[in-house]
Amino acid sequence: MAWIVSVYDFTLFGTLLPVIAEDFGWSTAQATTVNTVAQVGVFIVSLVVGSLIDRLGRKNALIILMLAGAVASGMTGMAMGAVSMIIVRSLTGLSLSEEVVNAVYLSEIYRKVKNKGLFYSVVQAGYPIGALVAAGMSALLLPVIGWRWSFVVAAVLALCVALVATRLPESPVFAAMKESRRRAEAGDEAGAARLLDEHELEPDSGERTGIKDVFTKTLWRHTTLLAAAWLFSWIGIQVFSVLGTTVLVESKGVSFENALVILVGANAVGFVGYLFHGWLGDRIGRRSTVIFGWLAGGIASLVMLLVPGGTFFIIAMYGLTLFFLTGPFAALLYYMGESFPAHVRGMGTNVAHVMAPMGSIIDSGLLSFLLVAGVSMTWAAVFTGTAGLFLAALCMLGTRKVEQ
Repeated sequence: MAWIVSVYDFTLFGTLLPVIAEDFGWSTAQATTVNTVAQVGVFIVSLVVGSLIDRLGRKNALIILMLAGAVASGMTGMAMGAVSMIIVRSLTGLSLSEEVVNAVYLSEIYRKVKNKGLFYSVVQAGYPIGALVAAGMSALLLPVIGWRWSFVVAAVLALCVALVATRLPESPVFAAMKESRRRAEAGDEAGAARLLDEHELEPDSGERTGIKDVFTKTLWRHTTLLAAAWLFSWIGIQVFSVLGTTVLVESKGVSFENALVILVGANAVGFVGYLFHGWLGDRIGRRSTVIFGWLAGGIASLVMLLVPGGTFFIIAMYGLTLFFLTGPFAALLYYMGESFPAHVRGMGTNVAHVMAPMGSIIDSGLLSFLLVAGVSMTWAAVFTGTAGLFLAALCMLGTRKVEQ
């Protein structure tokens, strides 16, 4: 529910941006500039999430992020211009980071569960559901209540999820870490050590965690490569998912109406992709699943862009591209929760995750540069989206091997 509502707000803004731009009198260039600058704000705001998770707990972090999402959604409906819109949309960096809480919290809740990757993939598959709900709700609500009240509806949904989240139990791993620190401070070192051993946790210093703690001698390479994998994979997301209709129209000559139909169908295929990669990760390993998926996605996108074919061929290859582009995130996020020590699990997962908006920003600039330089949309998509997927898979090869 939390992830669906977070994605709902995120995609609602993109869906309604043309309407918002018309209301404020922005040109297309001004509207995209507002969105790009807001993405920089999202990156900055997202940096605090790791500390929230590791210091306040997984459950409390979830509640705080959903409350922040409610505030951001509600205030979007109150924006008076470009500056206020940028500030407000920057706050969505908190609600978008909700998937980091999911990855950390559920990796600890599911520790003794069989097929845990498949269970988690159902949660992560909330992304296409949220995107489709946003499109459907926009079609229903926009003519009736307008774009401003549409965001108020999103705020109410986020508040409801925050209220339900108060009924969740805290992660037993975080509870054990908190209790072990209390015992150690009370002088019961043996009791603290025994509790950590029972929960198979690594001892920590008890000091406040920071970004430096995920760049230690044993973790810096893993953290750096995970962050790079997120950055490059989101270049692919920006090209083939966010700008999918533009690529299909400009590169393959598909009509805009047909491109929308293909996009909806491909998102449905993407939903199945999450479940498949979650299931596969339980069997061959989550790290291997991510590498395989992004390599297959890169190949599928290359075939779609460079091999001539009819409408059915384009639909099939675009569907496969999204299947192997988005599906591996179900395995990736759970793997990230497993790959960091418990006391820096939130920080490590979030440091990598915040590179997603940076990937979007870099791709927007690089794609624009290539097109202005006279490169065709086909080859521009190859040099950005396809190359991003291959580079992301390459980065994953250097990350830590984790015993599941």
